Amino acid sequence: MNEGEIKVSGESPLPRRRRPRYRLRRFCFFFTILLFIWWFNNFTLKTAKVEIKSCKLSSSVRIAVISDLHASTFGISNKRIIKKICKADPDAVMVLGDMYTSGSPQNEVDIAVELIRGIADEGYPVYFVTGEHDLNDGFIEDIARTGAHVMNYKEEIAEINGNKFQIMGIDNTYYTTTFDLRREFTPRDDCFSILLAHIPDYEKLSAFRADLTLCADTHGGMIQLPFDLGPVYSSDYGCLFPQIHSNLDVYDKGLFPYDGGNMFITSGIGASPAPVRFNNRPEIAIIDLIPE
Repeated sequence: MNEGEIKVSGESPLPRRRRPRYRLRRFCFFFTILLFIWWFNNFTLKTAKVEIKSCKLSSSVRIAVISDLHASTFGISNKRIIKKICKADPDAVMVLGDMYTSGSPQNEVDIAVELIRGIADEGYPVYFVTGEHDLNDGFIEDIARTGAHVMNYKEEIAEINGNKFQIMGIDNTYYTTTFDLRREFTPRDDCFSILLAHIPDYEKLSAFRADLTLCADTHGGMIQLPFDLGPVYSSDYGCLFPQIHSNLDVYDKGLFPYDGGNMFITSGIGASPAPVRFNNRPEIAIIDLIPE
């Protein structure tokens, strides 16, 4: 070794220079995974299938249920929704309100109207009730012009595949504690009765005893725990993890039987006030009504 030279032993500092770059790549990798999980849970559309048997039916009937679109230019497109409905090929489509968010610009309101128009143009009978966001006279008139049956406190008798249906709809956004649906309608014994109601007030609506009550509004609890442990938060009870800690009956999504019938709550398509769904993807519900 020449004088003045210094021998350097140990590891080269080169790997240390690479560590910041490695950490950045690792951060980008995990960020991409999280972004994909968020996108998958909020902007991909699934079909939720349910079967209900009834002795009032002589043949099978399929209905599609959509709700809570909360129309947005960045949301799930009308084309994708209509394509899913056409693939299922239902006998009727039930739309349960909140198809746009109150205060939305007109172009987003138009997205909701065009979705209903597109479904009706495919030849499917559409039955519609409003939610708390889209309870607007001008919007309702536009929906009626698409050919959809606006069912706010109305009823119709329809024949589908040789079966008689009594279809009833309510705007149940605001009502008093003495609300009694039997003052408006009476379920008929000679028909399979379907009640459309945006808000799933299980106690009051189950007492009416329609054969099938279809509801929405909850967005499926937005964030659902794995292993069927229920939503993270319940706005009805104002508490976290209601099914775990409080052993409460949480009417958030799915099928809930009652004496004489069933309530089905769809988790809907959109998200409000923000796209924070987890383990609870946007859905079109397909309900097959089968003779018993």
